[in-house]
Amino acid sequence: MKKLGLVLLTLLMSATIVFAQSGTVTLRWAYWGSESRIKRSQQAIDLFMAANPGIAVNPEVSGGTGDHFNKVDTQIAGGSGPDIIQMGGNINDYVKKGVLLPLDKYVGAILNTSVIDPSAIESGTIDGHLYGVSTGVTMPALVYNKSLLQRVGAPLPKVSMTYEEFRAYLVSLKSKLPAGVYPMQDIGALSSNSTPFGYWTRYNGTPLYRAAASSTAVTAAAAQKYFELFKDYRDNGLVPPPDVAAGFAETNADTSMVIAGKAVIGFMWTNQLAGYQAATKDELELIEFPGAAATKALWQAPSQFYTVNKYSKNPELTVKFINFLVNSPDAAKVLGNDRGASASATARAAGSTNVNDQKVLDYLSVSGPHSSKETDHVPNDTEFNSTLYLIYQKVAFGQISPAAGGQQVYDLIVRLIKK
Repeated sequence: MKKLGLVLLTLLMSATIVFAQSGTVTLRWAYWGSESRIKRSQQAIDLFMAANPGIAVNPEVSGGTGDHFNKVDTQIAGGSGPDIIQMGGNINDYVKKGVLLPLDKYVGAILNTSVIDPSAIESGTIDGHLYGVSTGVTMPALVYNKSLLQRVGAPLPKVSMTYEEFRAYLVSLKSKLPAGVYPMQDIGALSSNSTPFGYWTRYNGTPLYRAAASSTAVTAAAAQKYFELFKDYRDNGLVPPPDVAAGFAETNADTSMVIAGKAVIGFMWTNQLAGYQAATKDELELIEFPGAAATKALWQAPSQFYTVNKYSKNPELTVKFINFLVNSPDAAKVLGNDRGASASATARAAGSTNVNDQKVLDYLSVSGPHSSKETDHVPNDTEFNSTLYLIYQKVAFGQISPAAGGQQVYDLIVRLIKK
């Protein structure tokens, strides 16, 4: 009898579970990632489900982007695509295929975009419609050695400065630094120098490329000013001479002047902070490129996007879950910076127990509002970057004048656009 009673009790419990789940709506979330991402994502799912009885979220995880998109494409073709599709830089391709749902009508009602940095919203806006919500971002930044400044008794820099203030600060540093240590690395001499040059053109209102018009706003005179800016820094010892700068590849922490203790200020992307910090016992901090506050010349490079399948049977609930992922402080605490640092002010307010993540969040809180949509990349931008580097080196070593360098840069951009 006891055994029979146990069986009946088990059947009754099973029936209760089935009955309880009969009203549950299941949302499918397709993404790729490592074991760490899976664990963090599941924690966010559990929080959402606990706060929203009747909604279940089923993760469909792939190890990499190739497997992810092969699986998603097959499912969509068969009419059984997931509700939420994690996208990367290929979001435009899926908009063109007509498989993503425009999210505009949910903005303000279900999806709160007012607390998300404008450039993060613009990065997911295609042909005037919002198709993707950024999972997180990385941004250009200047990094400085805080410990070194404290050792020499120099004041710490402000996070936001004008170009005039920034130059004055570099001058003030020079007198306090020992021989062989420079206020700043020559960021124009980076192998990836198209990033600081791209910032300079945005700051001056002459963006590198306008894809819609297949044109550039850069002139030879505008490019010349860039070379003159760094010539001034070089001539006054604010950055190292070209032969010294050439000794640091600046491709990672191991080849960085800042990490080597030979420069106070350098360039990095915010997602690199943890790696650079791990390479030194000195404390590092982040500041903006000069002039960002007045011009919004910074930009946010999105990590990935949350998008909604156009044929989702539960679009409102799907958008509700996405809003939770990007804006909830509780979700932010468990997701961390795994998919990029949050572009949402409410999510950033949750803070982080990781000191480097918190520094990035603090930086984004200031620099995020000083950003705008990323400029279109110049066609053949790999060639643009490598050739710009060569032109810069010729100017730095005095082989050609800043004016000649400016003309060569303009000619290069025009040639690549027409190529």
